[in-house]
Amino acid sequence: MDRIFTWISSKIAFATGQPLAFVAALSVILLWGLTGPIFHYSDTWQLVVNTATTIVTFLMVFLIQNSQNRDAAAMQAKLDELIRAIDDARGQFIGIEHKTEREIEKIRAELELECQDDQEIASNKPNSNEYLRHLIRRR
Repeated sequence: MDRIFTWISSKIAFATGQPLAFVAALSVILLWGLTGPIFHYSDTWQLVVNTATTIVTFLMVFLIQNSQNRDAAAMQAKLDELIRAIDDARGQFIGIEHKTEREIEKIRAELELECQDDQEIASNKPNSNEYLRHLIRRR
């Protein structure tokens, strides 16, 4: 079931993201608008487009969300692999997307503070040994 849904949602997400899909949707709306005088702008005429657009929007929300979830998970896996592969990278950042928003904000604030410390040390032009000791202490 997952594979079928993934395949279908990928195909639909790709197709609906193309310029031709926009042109087709615009054409349908223009055609609907042009038929207004024929149907005397009746309630049924209005209900047709309202119902159709509501159904399409409802279904597209799920397809787009599925596509975004897969893309985000793939991106996280790639970033985790890069962190794992780089010797100087800090492994504790692998999987932080599972932390709470408050925990992530704390990590971000600590990183910004470290960055400011690094910039201050670099701007004071310390000797290379002092700078290296600071970087090692950071890890």
